[in-house]
Amino acid sequence: MSSRIKLLVVDDHALVRGALAERLQREPDITVVGTAATADQAVEKTIECKPDIVLMDIDMPGLDCFDAARTITSIQPETNIVFLSAFHQDAYIENALNVQARGYLSKRESPESVVAAIREVASGGAYFSEEVRSRIVVDTRGAKLAQKSTSRASMLTVRELEILRYVARSMSKKEIAGVTHLSVKTVDRHCANLMAKLDIHDRVELTRFAIREGLAEL
Repeated sequence: MSSRIKLLVVDDHALVRGALAERLQREPDITVVGTAATADQAVEKTIECKPDIVLMDIDMPGLDCFDAARTITSIQPETNIVFLSAFHQDAYIENALNVQARGYLSKRESPESVVAAIREVASGGAYFSEEVRSRIVVDTRGAKLAQKSTSRASMLTVRELEILRYVARSMSKKEIAGVTHLSVKTVDRHCANLMAKLDIHDRVELTRFAIREGLAEL
């Protein structure tokens, strides 16, 4: 990495995004190379700006943030992902670990802690807020949840969880197909599978389940 850490700030709330970018830009070793309001834009900006770190909110319209993280690390392997969220449910943490995020920060963290996290990740380390650290273990195979979830959601595949989050946003199967680059037929098959596994056969109930499990926000 260069002497200055190149950072992309991603948040769908303009005030949060602007305040974060302005505050972090003041650090002598951090350069905010861009901002984005959606995960789709984050992918585009990563290609354009080639940041060292993408600091990304978890719940945003459009493309799922975890799907975006996979795309970003596949096209720009040297870019590290740090998630920022007000939510710390196991499902979010597990998905962040599955996409090999190097950090997961609470929105309650001080600006100084966010700066420290960025520097730690830029130097090759990882940084997790206390609420997250207390629920994960790190071994030779990497980080994972300390206790395996017993929720019905744990029966779902990564793709089914992703589809469920989109369903909870009231997106149609055609819209889901568009953001996931799958066919409508494939999305329909995933929907049928997750409904069968959860024994839920109504989109409204699926949405309620996703919210209860911390897979979607009100």
